[in-house]
Order: sequence, then C-alpha cells, then structure tokens
Amino acid sequence: MPPTLITLVRHAEGHHNVNEQYHLRDPYLTDLGTQQCLTLPSRFPPTPPISLLVTSPLKRTIQTTILGFPSPIACGVPVLALPELQETSDLPCDTGSDAGILAADPMLKTTSAGGKVNIDFSGLEEGWTSKMGKWASGVEALKERAVWVRRWLKGREEDHVVCVLHGGFLHYLTEDWTG
Repeated sequence: MPPTLITLVRHAEGHHNVNEQYHLRDPYLTDLGTQQCLTLPSRFPPTPPISLLVTSPLKRTIQTTILGFPSPIACGVPVLALPELQETSDLPCDTGSDAGILAADPMLKTTSAGGKVNIDFSGLEEGWTSKMGKWASGVEALKERAVWVRRWLKGREEDHVVCVLHGGFLHYLTEDWTG
C-alpha cells in the first residue's frame, strides 16, 4: 500500500542562494539556513509519525534533513539519499559530490540535537553527478526522472515519507509551475 502521507520539503538557504553564487560546488547551508532547519519539527503534525526520510544527496539537502528532523532520526527512522531528487541545472551549485566524499564529511554526520546519523548512500550509482543521460538538465530527462520518483514513492510501504529536495525539481515532481 502506498504511503498515507508524502511530505515534500525544499532545502533551507544555501550559500549559492545568497548573491547568486552559482559557481560554488555543492554548497552547504548558510547560518540562516541552519536556523530555518531548526523550525521544521514544529511544522509537522505528530501523526502519522515520519517513517522514512529521503534526501537529495547534495550537501544542503542532507543538512536540511539531518538538522530539521533530529527526533525521527534519533528514533531510528532511516535516512536514504536518492540521486533522482537532485536539482535540475548543471551549474556547479547543483552538481553533487561523490558518495565517498559525502560519507566522510563531518558536517553530514550529526543532527541538530547532537545525535549520530547513518545515511544510506548505497543508491548513489557511479555517474550520478555527471549531469548526463538520465541525470541531464534537459526537460525530457527531468520529466522522466520525476515520473520515476513518483512511481518509486507510490511503491513505498512506509506510512509517512518526507522528501527533502530542491525548488527546481519540485516543479517537475509536482507538475506545479505556478508556485
């Protein structure tokens, strides 16, 4: 049975969002972005409880996930990095880092409550950062990726899935071009 609730969360403010610094490769959150994450727990109803956290594997989305959802992580809710949720452009700021770099990054290992995080990076196949083929920034590739994500989500058995992703890809995923 598909999830009862799927919640889509756009990442908090990243360094690339300030003064259009799109040349920065896979940037972290700003101090304001970190503060924005700390408000996330108060925005979620207690039921149904979060049963899966899925994040785009870019640093700012991983940080939003681990800083914004410390209680579910402390309770053992899995955190899964899903490369299909990555951002739409091929700019450096929207190009991810290899799985080994992410797994070793001390900024991506601790929640805002000080708890340890175990992120599942096993789905990061070789070439996911290439921005070529299914990872390309072209409209057709993005539409296909959005269809894949919708099917993947529909096939999940968890009750409440939270996906932390990017504003550009949210438009493709929801097919909402006005918000």
